[in-house]
Formats: sequence, C-alpha cells, structure tokens
Amino acid sequence: MKQIPISEIFGPTLQGEGPLIGKPSVFVRVGGCDFRCNWCDTLYAVLPEYKQEWEKLNEEEILSKVLSLTNNNPIMVTLTGGNPALYDLSGLLKKGHERRLTFALETQGSVAKPWFAALDHLVVSPKGPSSGMETDWEIVGECLQYSVPSALKFVVFDDEDYRFARRGAALFPEIPLYLQLGTSSDDSESTFGDQANWLLKKVVTDNWQNVTILPQMHVMLWGKKRGV
Repeated sequence: MKQIPISEIFGPTLQGEGPLIGKPSVFVRVGGCDFRCNWCDTLYAVLPEYKQEWEKLNEEEILSKVLSLTNNNPIMVTLTGGNPALYDLSGLLKKGHERRLTFALETQGSVAKPWFAALDHLVVSPKGPSSGMETDWEIVGECLQYSVPSALKFVVFDDEDYRFARRGAALFPEIPLYLQLGTSSDDSESTFGDQANWLLKKVVTDNWQNVTILPQMHVMLWGKKRGV
C-alpha cells in the first residue's frame, strides 16, 4: 500500500471557510507543499524541517484514524495540507467511499490529478499576490475540468488580491466564487469587521453580484490553534 506523509488528522470539527463552511468534518492534513506562501498558517505541514513530525500512513491506517474519531460513523473528510494534490489519493477515496465517507479537497490549483474526478467536492484556492506565489491559470483550469462540484476560493488581503480574484472570476465564470477575508494572527473582532466592510464596498461598487464573502470562521472561534 502507498504511504502518505500525514501532518495531522483531527476532528470532527467545523469546516471554517469556503463553500462548505459550517459542515462537520474530519481533517486529514498531508505533509509537503510546492508553495511557500508569505502568510501560510500551517508551515508545520509545509517545510521540510518538520518532516520528522509527519507520520507515514497507508490508506487503511488513515481511514482507521478517521473512523476512530467518528465512532465509525460516516462524515465529510477534508483533504488539506500542505498540498494533498502532490500525492496519489485515488485508493484512499475508493476505500473511503466504500465506508460511506465523502471527500473534499483543498488545493491551490498548482497540480492537477486524474483522481480529482472521484472527489465529492473540490475547492481550488489560487494564491494572490500577497502570498508571494505565482499562479498558472492553465493548471487551475486543468484542476477544474472534472465533473465534480467545484468552487474557487480567493484569500483577499488587499487591492492586488482583489484584482487577482476578479481576473480568476473572469477566466472561470461558470465556477462558484468565494472571497475569504485574509486574516493574520493578531486580528481582532473589530479587524474582521473592518475587512468585511472594505471588501463589501469594493464588491458593491463593481456590481459583483455572484460572489460570496466569508470570514475564516475557525479563526474567529478558536484563533490559530491547531487541531480544531
């Protein structure tokens, strides 16, 4: 069986962002990423120096840990990272579906894999200029080609990020779009409100009606704590 580096498996908790916000989920966070975003809040699942903390698990071991958290009850599993698209998770999806689990993938859209077609939900979150990363829109399009319920999610910190999201929306007008308020570790409740008002004014001014603005709900509830 394939072994996959796993940074953490935790839950059930609430999905805190994007189209599935508020849904109960168990999170499977892989270790390893092809990006190094300036504002990444999960560097422990990204940087090689954390490899000694990652656990190599095969598909059955991952599913066993997931189901032990739910008393063997079916639930949505959120595959995140790092970047889970770096690995072949086709067997995990197949075996998990046999156990009545559903799967949502969170990825930046830098790697497209055929097994995306077996997902129940696909959330592609291209990283804007504030991340310091470059986006290949052709690969993003390859990720979104499968007949899977999909969404685009853009983290917006500033005007440049907003323009980046507008560009992505124009390239993929048929894909549901979510703007997520960018948050840092020292953001307060009033800061969330200020950011939301700023972003709302921009959306209204541009008559951008087919977009949903969301906070990072888990950050508002629990801050930057791991495993919640």
